Amino acid sequence: MNINELTLGQIKEIQSLTNNNTATTDGLNQHIGQKVIIRTYSAGVWFGKLDKKSGKEVILTEARRMYRWWAKKSISLSGCALYGIQHSNSKICAPVDSIWLEAIEIIECTDVAIKSISEAEEVEAE
Repeated sequence: MNINELTLGQIKEIQSLTNNNTATTDGLNQHIGQKVIIRTYSAGVWFGKLDKKSGKEVILTEARRMYRWWAKKSISLSGCALYGIQHSNSKICAPVDSIWLEAIEIIECTDVAIKSISEAEEVEAE
């Protein structure tokens, strides 16, 4: 077999056998470029712009750790992503340029939530 003579159909067939379709722009990558909240396995909760995703690994830019969060409405991170946060009860860290995380949950944020979390005061050590 000469790799330079493979047809597009053969390449797609090989790709499907390897189950390595994370580079596509299908539904699993629909939030690339958007502001999201990421829940991780061991690094807590983060807010930022989803730059890259491969499997469970993500890279967030303009990323802020949500050290402690309290939704304006509701009781969950989904509420934070929809309605924003109560600034008085939340602790949001200063932004970092980028961070590499293992995501277990990716939640797209509304414009209201983006404004609320982005404008949160940077928490200081007590």
